[in-house]
Amino acid sequence: MRGIRSTSFLRMKDNTDFEGMIELLEGHNSLPTAGQVMTGEPRDVPANSTEVLAAARFAVREFNRANAEDQFAYKTVRIISAKIQACRAKNDLARSLHSVPLHLVTELLRASVDMLSICVCLCALLTHVLSQEAEEPISYTCTEGYEYDRVREQCRDIDECALLDDACKGGMQCINHFGGYLCLPKSAVIYISKEGEQVPLPEPIPPVPAVPVAPPSQPQPPTRVFLGDQELTQSFRSIRCATGFTADEQNVCRDIDECATGRHTCGSEQACYNTRGSYTCQCPPGYQRRGDHCVDRDECALTNYCMHRCINTQGSYYCECNAGHKLASNNHSCVDVNECDVQSPCQHHCYNLIGSFLCQCDQGYELAQDSVSCQDVDECSFSSYMCQYQCINSPGSYSCECPEGYHLQGNRLCQDINECETGTHNCQDDEMCWNYYGGFRCYPRNPCEPPYAKTSENRCICRSQAECQGLPPSIVYKYMSIQADRTVPADIFQIQATNIYTNTHNTFRIKAGNEGGEFFLRRSSNVSAMLVLTKPLSGPREYVVDLEMITQHLTMNYRSSSLLRLTIIVGPYAF
Repeated sequence: MRGIRSTSFLRMKDNTDFEGMIELLEGHNSLPTAGQVMTGEPRDVPANSTEVLAAARFAVREFNRANAEDQFAYKTVRIISAKIQACRAKNDLARSLHSVPLHLVTELLRASVDMLSICVCLCALLTHVLSQEAEEPISYTCTEGYEYDRVREQCRDIDECALLDDACKGGMQCINHFGGYLCLPKSAVIYISKEGEQVPLPEPIPPVPAVPVAPPSQPQPPTRVFLGDQELTQSFRSIRCATGFTADEQNVCRDIDECATGRHTCGSEQACYNTRGSYTCQCPPGYQRRGDHCVDRDECALTNYCMHRCINTQGSYYCECNAGHKLASNNHSCVDVNECDVQSPCQHHCYNLIGSFLCQCDQGYELAQDSVSCQDVDECSFSSYMCQYQCINSPGSYSCECPEGYHLQGNRLCQDINECETGTHNCQDDEMCWNYYGGFRCYPRNPCEPPYAKTSENRCICRSQAECQGLPPSIVYKYMSIQADRTVPADIFQIQATNIYTNTHNTFRIKAGNEGGEFFLRRSSNVSAMLVLTKPLSGPREYVVDLEMITQHLTMNYRSSSLLRLTIIVGPYAF
């Protein structure tokens, strides 16, 4: 509500009746016309007693009339005639006394006295009113999102983006708008209408134009006043509105809806949207303006709408994902497809990867060329050392086997079976069981043949000199086993004299059984020698080698010999 200006407005609060003051004006009943009194602006009144008194009387009546119409509201009445200023009227009256008749001067003086009394009463009344209530300030209210600009005397838009540091959350950009603001992705491209074309919104965004309002100095809607029974209406000037606005019946600027009134220039393919003070032409979603026409907007070329691949269509687009992915619910993002749960593509084991999957096979299998099937691995083909004797492949695995006379030790080694100890041989009672690698043999417990006689285990002596002429006086029988294909040279057997005599010299030789040169006897000392294998032997085979030791007596010139018959059994395998 506007405040009361003390120079031109009076406020009536009580029921005081000033009608008694009219008695001072008896004899002056003529009233001023509406054009003379209620002009809407202050004016100077000539110092004529008739007009002064009539104006004062009119003012008092209007006070009482306003008070009677509403005892609880403040009625503001513009009293133009009260601004005549009594002092100024008195000065004008004094300057005009020299040109009027004496009886008229007397009448004017009496009127001046009455006028002075009226001014005193009006001043007292004004002081009383102002002392009861202080002048109220002038205030203006704008719609939400606007604030009043006292310099320009109009409402202007509030830039919330500049005022609020965290107007938008989540990395969104703030776009100021009429009476508010928008939160849009930073990658969003904003278009506004400008001379029939769509152009990107410049940065920074220009301030929103203020909505024009009537400034305080402009006329307000007319106030109805009465002079007697005649209604008088003040005349006012029409308000001037900004482009896009028009004054309504209340002389207030209202926005023009160009879209509804058909005052727009949008093409047939475009939609018209009204804005404050203007309008904008927009194409259907997926299209953009090019002159007066709408053409397809290639969303795929504008920005990365899709996570993987963007396929443009007329007025729209759609997204595709790479193999191993599928579109999320937002139709833009791509999420991994768990092929292991959906298809179970692998024969054995499936492991999901981002955008793909991996198949693995059980131990003993390997992936086939299709990368999903599993095929057996032939471990036996890797190396001949997988098994000591024979490798047997099986689906997903393998096993080792040993030949007859052996058993499997661990996973790959073959161990000889000692049939002589286990009792699995077939030797007779008068036979001796001799185990060799991979088998056994039966030999007579008494190996002595005539003319030799057994004197101890494995020892035979010839007692008849006549019969033993040219024969060794004694023969010792020994047995040994070796593997086939043994590396050479190899020391395999050592012979040693059982009796040692002084002044003797011993020599050693292979007397028989070395026709192929497979052996060599190396003298180690005067009483011992070592049998050396010089060639690899294959089995199963038996070699009987006679090793002879010749003793020469140096002092007695005596010579003797002894024989060791060694039976060597070569196994069929190298283990």
